[in-house]
Order: sequence, then C-alpha cells, then structure tokens
Amino acid sequence: MTTPPRTLEPASNFGVIGLAVMGQNLVLNLSDHGFRVAVFNRTAARTDAFAAQHADRSITGFRDLDLFVAAIEQPRRILLMIKAGQPVDDQITDLLPHLAPGDVVIDGGNSLFTDTARRTVELADAGVLFVGAGISGGEEGARYGPSIMPGGDVGAWPIVEDALTAIAATVDGEPCCGWIGPGGSGHYVKMIHNGIEYGDMQIIAEAYDIMGRGLSMSAPEMQPWFERWNDGRLDSYLIEITADILGHTEDDGTPTVDVIVDATGQKGTGKWTVAASMNQSTPVSLIAESVYARIVSALLDERQEAASALGDDIEPLTDSVDQVMADLHDALYAAKIVSYAQGFMLLRSASEEYGWDLDLSMIAGLWRAGCIIRSRFLTEITAAYRKNPSLTNLLLDDYFTHQITQAMPGLRRTVARAARAGIPVPAYSAALSFFDAFRSRRLPANLTQAQRDYFGAHTYERTDAPRGEWFHTNWI
Repeated sequence: MTTPPRTLEPASNFGVIGLAVMGQNLVLNLSDHGFRVAVFNRTAARTDAFAAQHADRSITGFRDLDLFVAAIEQPRRILLMIKAGQPVDDQITDLLPHLAPGDVVIDGGNSLFTDTARRTVELADAGVLFVGAGISGGEEGARYGPSIMPGGDVGAWPIVEDALTAIAATVDGEPCCGWIGPGGSGHYVKMIHNGIEYGDMQIIAEAYDIMGRGLSMSAPEMQPWFERWNDGRLDSYLIEITADILGHTEDDGTPTVDVIVDATGQKGTGKWTVAASMNQSTPVSLIAESVYARIVSALLDERQEAASALGDDIEPLTDSVDQVMADLHDALYAAKIVSYAQGFMLLRSASEEYGWDLDLSMIAGLWRAGCIIRSRFLTEITAAYRKNPSLTNLLLDDYFTHQITQAMPGLRRTVARAARAGIPVPAYSAALSFFDAFRSRRLPANLTQAQRDYFGAHTYERTDAPRGEWFHTNWI
C-alpha cells in the first residue's frame, strides 16, 4: 500500500496523473530537479510498483484521487499524461470536485487544439486554470529534457513556468520551453511540429528507397552515408537515428530494418495538420503527401495484388553512385527547407486567424533541442525570424533563398531519376511542385476561374481591372 495517511500539510508540490513511459520519465525528470511529486494512475498496481521502485526519491504514489489532490500544495499543479480525447475530459470531470480556484491542470498529451481551447474556457468557468502543453522528445526527452510548448490560460504561466522550464532541454542556456499563447495554441504548435516530423521522416524514407531499390545498396552500405550527412547541413536527430537503425542487425546478421513490415502507423497529428491547412487555405503539400504515403503503405494486401497484376520492376539507376548520392543529399535538404517553410506558413496563418500573436522565432528556438525534429537547421530558422519577425515565408529569407537555389538542381535530378526508375517520391515531388508554383509569376488558375464562371457563374477578376472587382461572361 503506497497511500500515506491524510495529513494537514501537503507533502508534494507537483502532481502527475498517468504513468505510462512518458509519464514515468517526466516524474523522474521533475524529481531530478527538486520537485516533490505525487503520482496517480488508473491502474493502482502500476502506481504501487513505480512508487516502490523509486522509494529513495520524493515521489509518493496514491490509489485514491482525493488523497492525491489533497497531498499537493496550493495552487496545485497537476500534469495529465493520458490518452488524448475523451479520457482527458473524463479525468478532468473526476478531478474538478477536488480542485480549488487557482489550481492548474496541464494536459501534456497530443490533444486536438480545439479540444484544448474548449477545456480552457470550461475550466476557467470553474476557477481552474488550464494549460495545453505539447511535449516532444519521446522517452529520452521526457527523462532528460523535452521541448515543451505550453499555451492556454495565461494566468497559469507564472505558476507552472519554474517547473516546465526546469525539466526542458536547453540550448545555449535557453530552455526549450516558452509560453506560446492563449487557447489551444500550445497544442496547435505541437501539431505542426508533428506534421513537420511526418515530412522529415518521409523524405528520409524516400532517400532510403532510392538507395536501396535504385542503387541496390544494403542497409550496412547505406549507414555510412547517413553518418556522413549527419556531420553536415543535414545534422539532425532523425538522420542520426536512421544511421543507428541501418546498422542494427538480428542475431543471424540480417539488418533489423529488413524484417520490419512496410506498413506505417500514425496517431492522427499529421492528419490534423493537413485538415487545419485545408481550413486555413494554407498549403502544406509535402506534409500531406507524407500522410498519404503512410496511408498507401498500410494498403499492404492490395499492394501485393497490384504488384502481381501491374508489375513492380524497378529500372536501376545508371549514374554514378557519387553523383546520385550528391543529388540525393541536396534533394533531402531542399525538401526539408520547403517542408519547414510550409509549416511556418501554417503557423503564421493560424496566428492571424485565431489572434494568437505567435512568436515564430521563439517556436523555432523551442525545437532546437529535446524534440524529435531537433536539428542544426532550426538554428538558422530561429535566426531568420529573429532578424525579420514579419517574414512572410522562409524561402524569402536571404539565407534560405541562397540555400534552396543551390540545392534545387539536385532535387530536380533526383525526382527525374526516381520517375524514370519507377520509385515513388511523393514528398520530393511535392517539394519541387510547390517551389515551382510559389515562384511562378503566373499560374494556369486563370483557366480554372474561366471554367468555374462558365459552368457556375462564379465570376472572375480581370488583369485590366482592380483586384476585388468581379466579372461574369456569357460564354455560350
């Protein structure tokens, strides 16, 4: 039995509900930084085992929710690390009768930002402050320093700032944690982080596919290339772990990656990003193609049938390995620039639509360490938005204009090679198409507008009249 007798003096100054791996590691992180943590889990046996395992720390486990809440100093700070959706609402319903005005509830899961905005208002009506905090970094980040993106009721920030910044990763002495804004802004920013993560993973996967099927490289032959790339402009956590993955083998020497089924799962944040982009009329085409690539991969049985019916032959690449790999490096880099440019376009759009006044330089800074997309690259993005907070698009920053111009020929050649070989590269193709569309003075949308006016009298603007003046033609 881990529940101590009820006392008049609370023994803890922070509470955590949910003891899956992320929750446990955040508790240990808080403990490392001097916080006395009360913990509660729906499964009491897990609470007992965790508290017993760490009996040498100021961590106290509770089987009863009322005793858990009573053990925390006011204003209480309670972090929820539970499954997003209805479980969060259910837990809040159970908690509210035990809370006092001024207490803070923090949702550290991957909740949909509109749910967070709703909960912020609902809890404010009850006198409780709500924070939706995106937390990125996986198990290791949670344990030793994640990137944290809190938003919600601004009155909560002075109460939780010391704890959240203490456990966050740091870069040059700056914590990778800062107040994002009101409502659901914190979880929105985490959603975009995850969408960009989808894109990063897909462009790496496409490089892997070209190396494997186009150049007939084995996983051990690929590994040195990713290690080399990680020492340069592509230095990032995802490139680093890709090298580790490609070097891992089974007991019989078979590369572990080769025995993994090629059907990718997803938990929803990528799809939410694409849905938000549609609602805000802001293109995130590379992220969208990355989501669809996962969906296509999941059609495993259908793909096997199609391969038999349609053939799955690949035309080997004939250019030298060095030339292909040099272009592939640049393709990765150019696609990465486009993906982040689109992601920050969406953040800028949301900031304006919801009145969040997001600080894009701070957001980029929060992602420099601790999170899954951490990379050298984000230092340059942080600098770009610090230099020009009103920058409308990352591609228009002098540094990135030069970088993508230099890398674009490699992306073009990579997409062309893949098309000739029959290797799908949806993310690279999306990056190239967006770049060419974004830099086009004139697109064929004039014909589309004429068609819309022809069949639906939707009207159109004219090049010889002011914008905002609309015309209709009787085409018949």
